[in-house]
Amino acid sequence: MLTFNATSLSSSSSSPVVSFDFNCPVSSQLLLFPCKFNNRYTRVSRNYKIFQLKAGFWESIKSGFVKNNTTQVIEPPSPLERDEEPLPQEFVLVEKTEPDGAIEQIIFSSGGDIDVYDLQALCDKVGWPRRPLAKLAAALKNSYMVASLYSIRKSPGSEGGEKKKLIGMARATSDHAFNATIWDVLVDPGYQGQGLGKALVEKLIRALLQRDIGNISLFADSQVVEFYQNLGFEADPEGIKGMFWYPRY
Repeated sequence: MLTFNATSLSSSSSSPVVSFDFNCPVSSQLLLFPCKFNNRYTRVSRNYKIFQLKAGFWESIKSGFVKNNTTQVIEPPSPLERDEEPLPQEFVLVEKTEPDGAIEQIIFSSGGDIDVYDLQALCDKVGWPRRPLAKLAAALKNSYMVASLYSIRKSPGSEGGEKKKLIGMARATSDHAFNATIWDVLVDPGYQGQGLGKALVEKLIRALLQRDIGNISLFADSQVVEFYQNLGFEADPEGIKGMFWYPRY
């Protein structure tokens, strides 16, 4: 499992863009942990009074209420100071014109409105084993945030003739306060190699930061560990290991 501690991030990244496929049983995945992002994003914080203390990573996981650590200890705001949760985002990531004159837009959305049958079809494309639709729907419903990528193709001279297709998805679960874990990152094989996987993860991280969640983790197949490390994730900081329990029958 990989995690990162997003205490300082900048609004844009100049690093090259890559994409990836993510398909591996849990037993062979690595637990990656938070590391500092060297000012690659801007954290949007609420109107909290913050006190800087001294500490390592493990204390930061303990929600910032341990004395003598570097975690940000936060005074709960009064009702008048509470900010509204940021609204879901939707915007164009890429727009290109096809040889036939059709225009294709790649849309990022954090609204979480995904058709479970479209998601199952996308999972089939990347070769993931099928999961019961009821459980897939429950996983989406119970996620803290679901980010998606859609391709919208507009043919020339056709009013209202848009073709919309789900081409990417990632979701996050969270305690709604300190920690989040990213799951099920996938990109349509026909759209891999265009930087969409990287953009999807980065936009999801930013959306989590806007909700003041700074400890973000994920599970990574050994083949994509380097990909996530290039995004700022770190494996086993200070020797900390992820622990798993699962049925052995």
